[in-house]
Amino acid sequence: MTAYPDRIDLNAVPRASRHVVIVGGGFGGLACAIELGNAPDIVVTVIDRRNHNLFQPLLYQVATAALSPADIAEPIRKTLARFKNINMIMAEVAGIDPSSCTVSLSDGDLLSYDQLVIATGSDYNYFGHDDWRQFAPGLKSIHEARQIRHRLLLAFEKAERAKSELEKQALLTSIVIGGGPTGVEMAGAISELGRFMISRDFRKLHPDNLRVILIEAGPRLLAAFPEHLSAYARSYLEKMGVEVRTGRRVTNIREDGAEIEGEFVPTGSVIWGAGVKASPAHSWLGIPGIAGGRIPVDDHLRVLGFDDIYAIGDTSALNGADGKLLPGLAQVAKQQGAYLGKSLRSGHALPGFTFKNRGNTAVIGRNAAVFDFGKWTMKGRAAWLLWALVHVYLLINFEKRLLVAIQWVGRYLTRQRGARIIDETAEETEASCHSAARDGCRL
Repeated sequence: MTAYPDRIDLNAVPRASRHVVIVGGGFGGLACAIELGNAPDIVVTVIDRRNHNLFQPLLYQVATAALSPADIAEPIRKTLARFKNINMIMAEVAGIDPSSCTVSLSDGDLLSYDQLVIATGSDYNYFGHDDWRQFAPGLKSIHEARQIRHRLLLAFEKAERAKSELEKQALLTSIVIGGGPTGVEMAGAISELGRFMISRDFRKLHPDNLRVILIEAGPRLLAAFPEHLSAYARSYLEKMGVEVRTGRRVTNIREDGAEIEGEFVPTGSVIWGAGVKASPAHSWLGIPGIAGGRIPVDDHLRVLGFDDIYAIGDTSALNGADGKLLPGLAQVAKQQGAYLGKSLRSGHALPGFTFKNRGNTAVIGRNAAVFDFGKWTMKGRAAWLLWALVHVYLLINFEKRLLVAIQWVGRYLTRQRGARIIDETAEETEASCHSAARDGCRL
């Protein structure tokens, strides 16, 4: 059997016959770990470069001051503490050696495994323009959400003291790039946040000063949804005052604005949501990634060509019943994680994984959302209520569900945003990040 590194404490559990290492503590990784919890013959080690699990579908609400980061995140150790056979390591993986069954960490340590699960998720794809990231953060981490919130709120404060109408207009202009669910949700939330704050809290600004531009390179918003839901989303956003531009591309992004096919638009904030790519995990295995860097797997989620390595969630490439690649959604990752955990726990292969579609959704604004269940669809207030119920249910535990539900009810009744705090040191932190590491400073 594998000789485990001394620094991992195995004294609290019986000697294991197998060591399962899970790289990534997101939806899929945690679902897999929980299924393996307290298995008598298995020790599990979860590796993640962050110490917390994050409910990414609600990150846009952190970015627009509706929720605080702690409302949608929880320490991984706390989540897994009840399972005595699970260890957690906060570290970054640098590589994998399948021949020796070891994972190498960025600090030089090696971790042996009997079975390895890769659940490293995805990142935003800047399509060869990674230098844009510093000016147009996406929504994949708490740091990025706080960065967007800081820029949005600070732009309003600066606009209140603007010396000219041109300066005021630029500061109150926000550009959201990408017409998928993230872009649609961000554009609607920024419009709601700005118009309420201007009407209630600022004396020198007017709601007409606010400008939110949503850019989508394709012919319509929410391309993965039926056309009538896409049309509904566009119509609702435009009623909210969002300027929707489809069939347009951003050709450059600077600190002071973005260029949209030759037209430069000065702006106070730019938010990126134009596409995602898988983590570079395929390079650890020395194999080419497909469809944006994903790792090809069989229907048991085993990486093709490797007996004891598995990949799940956004990292994996598996076709669904319709012959199309399964989408990078939380429900896919959770179902794959739970399936793989059960399979590894049983010690023998279960029938091949089958994805059960629970529906795809996007919220547009107050009392407006869309749901696509495949055979039928839903939109409007009913979809918005269902969206809220589903997202509260999917939060990590009862405490988070109760806290978020109470805040949403209060926000609905008062329209107030409770997380409108500007960190006075954030500008200094961003400046040091830009000069030290243009490709991403993580706090």
